[in-house]
Amino acid sequence: DLSNQTNGITGPISKDLWRFQSLKIFNLAGNKLTSIIPPSIGSMSVLEVLDLSNNLLENLIPPELGKLDGSLQFLGLSNNNLSGVIPSQLGLLQDASVLLKGNRFSDSSTSTAPLSLCTLRSVKEFDLADNVRLCPDERNSLSKFYDSAKGAEWTNDVNWLDEYASYCGWNGVVCDDDKEHVKGLHLANNGLSGRLSESI
Repeated sequence: DLSNQTNGITGPISKDLWRFQSLKIFNLAGNKLTSIIPPSIGSMSVLEVLDLSNNLLENLIPPELGKLDGSLQFLGLSNNNLSGVIPSQLGLLQDASVLLKGNRFSDSSTSTAPLSLCTLRSVKEFDLADNVRLCPDERNSLSKFYDSAKGAEWTNDVNWLDEYASYCGWNGVVCDDDKEHVKGLHLANNGLSGRLSESI
């Protein structure tokens, strides 16, 4: 257990942190840590809690954190200066809470969060799931429709459930000119079965 919450720690996180292979709790929330999150943290195979919220960390979230699937239960990175694309690997963290609010992921009008995070496909909690820019409601509804209508068995499911592709580019989906709202679904003779989702 390495917990120094609100203890005035400054500077970057050591790249050699991965050497603590028995560490289960790493909580440095509420300090003044700077620079990046070391990708090597993804090698800490028994880590259950990683809380780096309320610091000054910047740049990208390392996709290597997805390697902590099976051990990590809580990932707290909220209230930093993190930006860029939220890695889809975070969606692999089975039954984990993923907290990312208070960063700069919404700065780009074209960026979306991974679909698997938005729909809680594997994770227990994602605190940005209600952010309509990062997790558009219509994309989430189409994902539920795909599952209920056995999309994996469709004749053509090109781009459906892609982690980042606009739902306006999913096969059979027709959007308005602004590429924001679905105005048609053309999936005739496409092998749909199962039931229609109430989300539609």
